[in-house]
Amino acid sequence: MTQQYQEVIITLNNQPEDLSEMLIAQLAELGYDGFLEEPNQLKAYVSAEFFNQQDLANILTPYQLTVSLNTIEKQNWNILWESNFSPMQVDQFVGVRASFHEPIQEVKHELIITPKMSFGTGHHGTTYSVMKLMESIDFNTKKVFDFGTGTGILAILAEKLGASLILGVDNDPWCIENAAENVLVNHCKNIQIALADTISTNQQYDIVIANINRHILEANMLLFPQIINPKGLLILSGLLMSDELDMIELCKKHGFKHEQTLTKDGWVAIQFSVN
Repeated sequence: MTQQYQEVIITLNNQPEDLSEMLIAQLAELGYDGFLEEPNQLKAYVSAEFFNQQDLANILTPYQLTVSLNTIEKQNWNILWESNFSPMQVDQFVGVRASFHEPIQEVKHELIITPKMSFGTGHHGTTYSVMKLMESIDFNTKKVFDFGTGTGILAILAEKLGASLILGVDNDPWCIENAAENVLVNHCKNIQIALADTISTNQQYDIVIANINRHILEANMLLFPQIINPKGLLILSGLLMSDELDMIELCKKHGFKHEQTLTKDGWVAIQFSVN
């Protein structure tokens, strides 16, 4: 049976700019894993098995937003992305494009990402800010854990930066399929992609990256100290600016020291060291 996705098209009715960001955060907690932000419109995508119209109404009704629904077959997803996905850059550090785009000139690292239904093309403020943090981190010969790998974009960048072992996990089989394809396209040799709902504590890492959402980060906070080496780093994202102080306090209680925060489009990426 062909996997189907539900496309939810939300008309924003000239609401405040940060409303789109708030909606993405709320919908992500319901299992939505693809988003396209357009002028006065947000398109959100969720596997048909996770779609619940009442849950959607509970989020949208307070804002009096109108919505339309479309069903998308798996094989149509690439066509949809090709019409919406444009190349992006993080300064001169890294460029991200799809295979059907021309090469990006004058960047240190170029990543080729075909997103399908997976989250992570670099356009969103969370992924962009994590990549910006990664620019100043020494990844050479480091072991890296990418929790919620999506397209595999951050795992792939970690290898480009010299990481010797990267494990990327996600709980969505489609993301695993997509990430594995992107790993091959980028000729990566040190990345393992695995389907997992939780963090295994059998291995320790030098750098842990978790670009998911606040709910999942909080649910796994007890496990992060168990998998990070004493001199390791933790990068958290998928967080709104309003989440920053609470997340910093929570991480401090679990033995982490706040190093820096980057903000983009109302979202934050936060870097911690082991205290």
